[in-house]
Amino acid sequence: MDFARLFNGTETASRGPDHLITLSQVAKVYASEAGEFVALRDVDLEIDTGEFVTVVGKSGSGKSTLLNMLSGIDHPTSGEVWVNGTAVHTLNENQMATWRGKSLGIVFQFFQLLPTLTVVENIMLPMDFAGYLPRRKRRERALELLALVALCDQADKLPSELSGGQQQRVAIARALANDPCILLADEPTGNLDSRTADYTFRLFERLVEDGKTILMVTHDRDLARRGTRTIRLADGAIVDGAVRASREDGNVVGLPQMEREVSYVGA
Repeated sequence: MDFARLFNGTETASRGPDHLITLSQVAKVYASEAGEFVALRDVDLEIDTGEFVTVVGKSGSGKSTLLNMLSGIDHPTSGEVWVNGTAVHTLNENQMATWRGKSLGIVFQFFQLLPTLTVVENIMLPMDFAGYLPRRKRRERALELLALVALCDQADKLPSELSGGQQQRVAIARALANDPCILLADEPTGNLDSRTADYTFRLFERLVEDGKTILMVTHDRDLARRGTRTIRLADGAIVDGAVRASREDGNVVGLPQMEREVSYVGA
């Protein structure tokens, strides 16, 4: 498989901050009957191409809000959000939907596959929305992505016919459909057994090796330590963003080996 073609991200635009992702003094305040709730407090964050950043913190610390700022699902109350040369905080809803479909891949904890579409149709859907590739080539790309996650034989099944681990792998393939340079993952291993979670994480590691940038929220401390950097949030603020050293052996399990191990990764 031509991994270079599958994984090379888009070039960063020439304007704006020098980093792939920059948050500058980002705050998010929600109003409620009980008063104001500060979900993020003046967050400054810079992420460069090829980083695998894990985000940890207690429930309510601001992890999901941080992802919502980066994906444009929500707007900051104040501050600036720059992603791959785009001032995300300035986009309106229509602009946001178009930008998000072309620029980001999002992996959810609960998969969010459409139950009435087959596996391959679920992966083709983002391509249809974004107009990515000629229509006749979209199924071919979807099948290539299914090969990446070792699920070609499940292409024409409905999501309900797959295990949880298989559905998450389909969700990852779908997130890669439009070849985004950035993947955002919100607790992607939260509903998986330990072996399937490890498979999913190793797949993310390979994607980073092939040029993707990943920001992943997780409660799993062991997985969090395997990122290139871990950010810890508390009460809406970043309290620790230390750079972690690479693993001593420098090795990441390759996809062929992962595919050979797929027999135990179906749970």
